[in-house]
Amino acid sequence: MIRVGIIGPESTGKSTLCRQLSELYGYKWIKEYAREYVEALDRPYTRDDLDAIAAHLIHQVATTYDEPVVLFDTELIIMKVWYVHKYGSAPDNVLRALRDYPMDMYLILTPDICAEPDPVRENLDKREYFLNWYIEEVKLTRRPYVLVSGQGSARTQAAAQAIESFRHNCANRPAGDSHQNK
Repeated sequence: MIRVGIIGPESTGKSTLCRQLSELYGYKWIKEYAREYVEALDRPYTRDDLDAIAAHLIHQVATTYDEPVVLFDTELIIMKVWYVHKYGSAPDNVLRALRDYPMDMYLILTPDICAEPDPVRENLDKREYFLNWYIEEVKLTRRPYVLVSGQGSARTQAAAQAIESFRHNCANRPAGDSHQNK
């Protein structure tokens, strides 16, 4: 199983890309939970809400899926950044889960598509800032990543090519290599 974290600033097409990759290539898609959770609230979210979202995400990333490729539409790096940005620090359970259940690779979506405001999005004016922060967080994991940019089908094809290239490299890795597909 290859776990692919799809991350990027708000309104960079993460869910759209995951849907397209799932439909076109049959990849398993773990849908974004945070949006669903926050949209269901009839009040502003709190740190307790982030804790509930994080617990759900930790369960998702700790699960083993019987699929060759699993796309995580947002994952724990986004939670870590969200906690730190909003509340100054991330809880230990999120930091531990990032260490214990890292993605095998990341696709980081660039903010080169038009932002679409909605009531849940908070930082559309800081997309470059968050892009740079996500890149730095991914570098800390020492996992491979690809910046995905472009419009429409070109964006989808670039993402698929990155995943397939990674799969090919994993399949051709010599026995005893330290990288393991989880």
